[in-house]
Amino acid sequence: MTKISDLHQEWLRDPAYRREYDALAEEFNLAAALIEARARAGLTQAQLAQRMETTQSAVARLEAGLTTPTTRTLEKIAKATGSRLKITFERCDPTPLVSS
Repeated sequence: MTKISDLHQEWLRDPAYRREYDALAEEFNLAAALIEARARAGLTQAQLAQRMETTQSAVARLEAGLTTPTTRTLEKIAKATGSRLKITFERCDPTPLVSS
């Protein structure tokens, strides 16, 4: 039986697959950060949902990357997990935005 991780490594050699996978990196990172915050707080999805006044299935969708959270939702997650929400903008391109 082939493992999905082995297939993934093989597929990453395909430029089209790699491009699409890389395009989803930020979504994967956000989902991982949500899961990490919940785990660090020692909460189940159901407990987090209760603190946020939402449903466990809504938390599961957020953690699976199936929905994009609003800033308000991220603030609720931060409060419910005893975390501080920090949003930053980082330069992707080292070239200047304005030419002289």
